[in-house]
Amino acid sequence: MSDDTIPEAVTASNPADTGTSPAPAPGEGALGADGQPLRPRRRRGSRGGRNRRRKPASATTNGAATDDDTDVDDDAGADLEAGLEPEVDDADLADIDEIDEPDEIDEIDETGAFVAEDYTDEAADRGLTTDDVADVAREEAGLAPAPSSPQVGDRRPPAATPSDEPPTGAPPAVAPPAGDARPRVGDTRPAPVTPRTEPNGSAGAESNGAAGEPEKKRRRRRGGRGRGRGIAGTGNGPATADATPAGGGAKTADRGRPGDDVIRADLGMGELPATDLDDDALERRRGRTRKGRPSGRYLMCVHVLEGGHTHIAVLEGRNLVEHSLATPTGNESIDGNIYLGRVQNVLPGMEAAFVDIGTPKNGVLYRGDVAFDPSDVEGGGKPKIERMLKNGQSVVVQVTKNPIAHKGARLTQEVSLAGRFLVMVPGEPETYGISKRLPDDERRRLRRVLDVLRPADAGLIVRTAAEGATREELERDVARLRSQWDQISALAAKSKSAKLLYQEPDLVLRLIREEFTKEYRGIVIDDRALYEETKGYVEAIAPELADRVEFYDTEEEGLPIFERFHIYEQLMKALDRKVWLPSGGSLVIERTEALTVIDVNTGKNVGRTNLEETVYRNNLEAAEEVARQLRLRDIGGIIVIDFIDMEIRANREDVMRVFRDALGRDKTRTQAFEMSELGLVEMTRKRISEGLVESFSETCPSCHGRGFLLDESLLRSID
Repeated sequence: MSDDTIPEAVTASNPADTGTSPAPAPGEGALGADGQPLRPRRRRGSRGGRNRRRKPASATTNGAATDDDTDVDDDAGADLEAGLEPEVDDADLADIDEIDEPDEIDEIDETGAFVAEDYTDEAADRGLTTDDVADVAREEAGLAPAPSSPQVGDRRPPAATPSDEPPTGAPPAVAPPAGDARPRVGDTRPAPVTPRTEPNGSAGAESNGAAGEPEKKRRRRRGGRGRGRGIAGTGNGPATADATPAGGGAKTADRGRPGDDVIRADLGMGELPATDLDDDALERRRGRTRKGRPSGRYLMCVHVLEGGHTHIAVLEGRNLVEHSLATPTGNESIDGNIYLGRVQNVLPGMEAAFVDIGTPKNGVLYRGDVAFDPSDVEGGGKPKIERMLKNGQSVVVQVTKNPIAHKGARLTQEVSLAGRFLVMVPGEPETYGISKRLPDDERRRLRRVLDVLRPADAGLIVRTAAEGATREELERDVARLRSQWDQISALAAKSKSAKLLYQEPDLVLRLIREEFTKEYRGIVIDDRALYEETKGYVEAIAPELADRVEFYDTEEEGLPIFERFHIYEQLMKALDRKVWLPSGGSLVIERTEALTVIDVNTGKNVGRTNLEETVYRNNLEAAEEVARQLRLRDIGGIIVIDFIDMEIRANREDVMRVFRDALGRDKTRTQAFEMSELGLVEMTRKRISEGLVESFSETCPSCHGRGFLLDESLLRSID
């Protein structure tokens, strides 16, 4: 029989001295409550044989047992086999280190049989620990028991509040057993206890643990993901009302919303118009008229829906060439906004860094867009990005491309502020340029004016709208932009978390600021409030064009504005994949993951003279229509156009000349290469937004955007 089956109840003297018969051992003659003999159970979880007799220290010499010890052990084993308790004399008791306390002895039932201890009990299964040894030593020394220290998995006791006291006459609450204090699988986490607030505004003693005890500082976590983050995801930001909820390290769209301290674009609406304009200058800037009405190539129509969405359509003649959609939140475009970002990750292999700017997706900052001082960075004129940026570094960045699909916004540290006539680039005094669309005489005049107004620490770029602008207007623009940059710099200096610093105006005012010139014959708006705002802005920046802003009264006209100018039907055609040409030919536009393919077909066009002439005329119409569709659908990236093959080289050159002229009216940067022998034209167009089709559609949940469904019955028959 092993030592683990020795009964824990051991008397201190011979049983014959007490006058009572010894109780049978559990393994031999002990009977349970049901009359069946008890089966000895092996104790589990004990460390080193708890409640087991230890050999006296004096009985060993150099790790070997003496003969006396062997005799004692043999006698004890014989007694146990006979069902008797071993005899222990006083000398042996002096050598025994410890015997279990009486409260640890197994219980004895009415028949005198041992009741085996439940080894599944928490206290029995825990085994002998260092805390038990320390408690025994304290008890032998006569010291008070040590206070229980919190263990892993323990719950924090709720703070005592006056409302927790039991009412008078109520029975006292019964404390749960010690074994139930530990959390179990399936238990729910208790709700956090909010500290009560005293009348003087300070938290009670429960919040700090004890009255007068200073609050402990929160330990900073290093290398964690999304833990302890404030609103900007800095890793150690304080918890605020706008902070991310507990357990939600993911960023939300609310973080990108502008706060009260965000710098808005100064449009100069409160300023008086320039006073040094004579009648001739006003007449030149007013533009052409026809039969007493303004004339121009373009017309802008603004339609405001009841839900707050705003449709902006630009007509060239009677053809729809551009369409924009503004949402009520104004988050559809963050292009041009300036943020205080925090570098999250630097990727040397990609020569880029991901920057947290408070938007749902981190922005991307490439090495070529990083502003640095060559004297402060090692590596010469082209240092590596890991030497210029570090994780956790705060940087001021500007969005140059909106987030598209799964890609985040593209960022740059070369910040630029756009005004009506100028664009200022702070910190880049060597940047200087004038729009190439202006005549040479106007370019020379503006250069002489800007040589005097040019700041010493900032660059200037003259826009096309500056044609005919006076020195006073340019000086106002420079002063306004300089004041905005000073406010942005001050806000960035006192901010610690990623946030929005500067916000561009609404989409309507932004388009007017960048595009509205004398080439527009008018701006028609069907919303009274937006019309008044737009009218005031145009009167401040271009009073000579204020009469071109008109209000469209739907009730008086009898038709909606988009039906009045035939915009709705053109918009529906632009959402189709097939576009018909005037001569009967057609275009088929297909968008893929890598590029956009446009196929030119003759369709119903059969021509009159010969095949070469028919194909040539069809390709000329297709070149004009392709350029218009690219602007209208806002297609960006790589574009491949498959024109119909032409044998004569001069015909191919004429088609490319017409195509490039049509692309020249597009304000978005494009680049087209020569036509190949197969009639293919490869080109690129800067991607600004997701596109017209994507703004009015969503991916099909059935085919997931593939455009077809698989016949699963045929696949199952194969299996």
